Amino acid sequence: MSHSPENLGIWVLQRIATTALLLVVLMSAVFWIVRLAPGDPLDQMVSEGMSRADQTLMRQQLGLDGSLAGQYLHWAGAALQGDWGNSISQHRPVRDILAETVPATLVLTVTAYLAHLLLALVVGMGMAVGRGRALERWLNLTGLTLYSLPSFWLGLMAILVLGAKAGWFPLGGMHAPDAAFMGPWTGFLDLCRHLVLPAGVLALVSYMGTARFLRASLEEALDQDYILTARARGIPERLVLWRHALRNALLPLVTQMGLHLPFLLGGAVVVESVFGWPGMGRVTVDAIWSRDYPLIMATTSLAAMLVVTGSLLADIGYHLLDPRIRIAADGEVGR
Repeated sequence: MSHSPENLGIWVLQRIATTALLLVVLMSAVFWIVRLAPGDPLDQMVSEGMSRADQTLMRQQLGLDGSLAGQYLHWAGAALQGDWGNSISQHRPVRDILAETVPATLVLTVTAYLAHLLLALVVGMGMAVGRGRALERWLNLTGLTLYSLPSFWLGLMAILVLGAKAGWFPLGGMHAPDAAFMGPWTGFLDLCRHLVLPAGVLALVSYMGTARFLRASLEEALDQDYILTARARGIPERLVLWRHALRNALLPLVTQMGLHLPFLLGGAVVVESVFGWPGMGRVTVDAIWSRDYPLIMATTSLAAMLVVTGSLLADIGYHLLDPRIRIAADGEVGR
């Protein structure tokens, strides 16, 4: 069966519809998990002398009155329109808080993601080319050691050694106190200096899984007949690796890249708290401590959207890059 653009387009639309349904299920699960958890945000807001009538009025103002089913329908309808309600702890619209924190989280996560991929590519190729030698054992041991370290501990050590003692990088935050008075180029360099430690920690504790996956894929490609034929024809080993083996070994990595996005977002919650990064993860932690239902549900739902969308894009990219998958997709559409 031919893999026509029409069939591929139908498959993409089917995947988008499935993703949209999954998002609805995830957002519903977020609401019920948060609301059924023990505790009440009013416990921290109600003073000892507050009357029951005042407590009831406050509960109505916060949208906590009525049945949970009614609260869910109200929240879901408003969320679909982009209205996440008002933060209980910060007393302002959640939409404004997200507008301030989401860009910071995206900057951190995207930078860490690029560093993650670069490290995985270099280390994975090094282990595949040097298999059976000391280089592979050293890279494997180093990577697994970093992979096993808690991100908060590595972050604290980075702050202590590279920030406090060496003075090479800022101790935390996203900008220097005088960033508002800097020019565009100076401000960008200041942002980069603040990014090095948190993004580096996120990349160091996560790259090894992708590197080992790439090594296995590359070793399999290097043992294929067409690689042996290329070597027999006298093609230099460097060209064999870059032009032939690596090109095919990178295809399965596309899906792996999408699967690592949740790991990076989850790690960002811890790293943002350690480095005082003004992002969505740090706000989520503060919201959990204060039982800020609207803010918790908004940040968690948005994180789920980013993860599911990233997985969808990785899946679509894999199908576009690999003809064999496109043919399989056409078969599914044809049925």
